[in-house]
Amino acid sequence: MAPHPYRCMQAALTDWYRTNQRDLPWRNTRDPYKIWVSEVMLQQTQVNTVIPYYHRFITRFPDVHTLAAVDLQSVLKLWEGLGYYSRARNLHQAANIIVKEHGSSIPGSLKEIKQLPGVGDYIAAAVLSIAYNLPHPVVDGNVKRVLARLFLMDAPVNHTGSHVVFLKKAEELMDATLPAAYNQALMELGAMVCRPKQPECPACPLRSQCLAFKANKTGEFPRRKKTKPLPEYALAVGVVKKKGKILITRRPEKGLLGGLWDFPNGRIEPSEDPDAACLRYLKTEVNITADIDTFVTSIKHAYTHFKIAMDVYVCRFVAGRVLLNGPTAFRWINLEEISAYPLPKAVHKFLPALANVLEP
Repeated sequence: MAPHPYRCMQAALTDWYRTNQRDLPWRNTRDPYKIWVSEVMLQQTQVNTVIPYYHRFITRFPDVHTLAAVDLQSVLKLWEGLGYYSRARNLHQAANIIVKEHGSSIPGSLKEIKQLPGVGDYIAAAVLSIAYNLPHPVVDGNVKRVLARLFLMDAPVNHTGSHVVFLKKAEELMDATLPAAYNQALMELGAMVCRPKQPECPACPLRSQCLAFKANKTGEFPRRKKTKPLPEYALAVGVVKKKGKILITRRPEKGLLGGLWDFPNGRIEPSEDPDAACLRYLKTEVNITADIDTFVTSIKHAYTHFKIAMDVYVCRFVAGRVLLNGPTAFRWINLEEISAYPLPKAVHKFLPALANVLEP
């Protein structure tokens, strides 16, 4: 049998990984469940941010059966602050499917695992290769960057249509004899050495094969498609107080921040006063008439595709009976009770100021 055309590259990469890999908690296990959880958390989130969340999550939900048995609100509360909450919702839904349809075992075939909510090409390949040692190539941002420099690939890494190009190249390089080590090595190289800015080329085990390094073009790759600046929206937030309690509402499970608890809020229309927008949304969203009591603060927050600027008001209840037009549930609570509810990160930004305003 002829040797793999990239055998030297594969060997150099896996040898480097054995010596230089970081000691990360999910690398100390071959448990498919724990590897799956880690890969879901690592989507669009930095490793150092994920580590404490991973420890807390695995301690609270040590296996898929335990995860499936709890309610979604418990999962969202533990996920609070990690962002991209659809990951938590999909993880919980998939856990229930795994328990009911797969005997509490993470599926070991590409077809079956990709049928789970939230499991696409990347997570499927990562779990199958790392946990089951199956030869499925992983392609994330780190891998794309490494491949783009190794082979001077012009496909823009931030364009959806380029994914198949990088996947095909990753398949060509795949080490079918050591898929777990190889995939993790390629991702680790991108994270630690072949970084977006100032790559550590002298420390790279593939520098002798890297076309960008040879041509002194590492700064030109990977290519990126120009993107438009993120739009920013102005929102008004109403914290309604009534008989010493405040109103919180739960967002629909589908969509942005699905399932989290929030205060009634909405976009401020052009030329509209923020306080008028606040009272308008209280009426249309929860059927409450209120008066502005106090301006609390203004905060800014960024999501993946847009930014928000929020003006926060404490409002005095005047009349009405809560009827929900958008939210799926509501509670009248004391402020000190709010820590029991999963909240958006933007809300946490103004909670200290709100506490000062609401102090008796």
